[in-house]
Amino acid sequence: MSEPSDLYFRQVPIGPMANFIYFIGSRSTRTCVVVDPAWDTDALVRLAEADDMKIVGALVTHYHPDHCGGGMMGFRVPGGVAELIGRVDARIHVHKLEADGLKQVTGVSEGDLVRREGGDRLALGDVEITFIHTPGHTPGSQCFFVRDRLVAGDTLFVDGCGRVDLPGGDAQQMYESLTGPLAALSDDVVLYPGHNYGPTPTSPLGTQRKTNRYLRIRSRDDWRRLMGR
Repeated sequence: MSEPSDLYFRQVPIGPMANFIYFIGSRSTRTCVVVDPAWDTDALVRLAEADDMKIVGALVTHYHPDHCGGGMMGFRVPGGVAELIGRVDARIHVHKLEADGLKQVTGVSEGDLVRREGGDRLALGDVEITFIHTPGHTPGSQCFFVRDRLVAGDTLFVDGCGRVDLPGGDAQQMYESLTGPLAALSDDVVLYPGHNYGPTPTSPLGTQRKTNRYLRIRSRDDWRRLMGR
């Protein structure tokens, strides 16, 4: 018999905007990080405690309030990274281009942050998480790759991709993210999006390359036409 995996991984639907929050960790060390912890801090802390896991960090895909709490442009979300690190001994891992926006939206301080770059890695026991910089939805959007799973935030959805018409969005950067680092991942990698917007909560990238029109673009001209530019 094969040895059980050390990977601890949970996808948790939460909030009125169909968000997904993720727990990634090591069963041997009983430690985990939470990806995009917004909406209900009490519920997230209780879930980790029920699984006998200790939260040691928060990973932020991007600074929009529905993913990190806080508020911007009159929109406010309860819970979030500021509340979480007030409850547990943890720091917030955010891309360096997203850090200042995160501080403005949530009120966290520089000392609460670990500024990350694409290619950085975080190890929990035998579990290694790779940070992938995927600008487009925001300048510092990032995805997290762990074994055969891609936690994609608002960069890539099941049969969709993130908006590029919000402040900081950039259609050409989104094209480069989808056709660059994400295109390099194998077909058997499973997509775990930041929202439950598609027909299924997860999907293999091989399937997405057949069904997701944003991954079937052959040229920049095709991309511009699809995006109405």
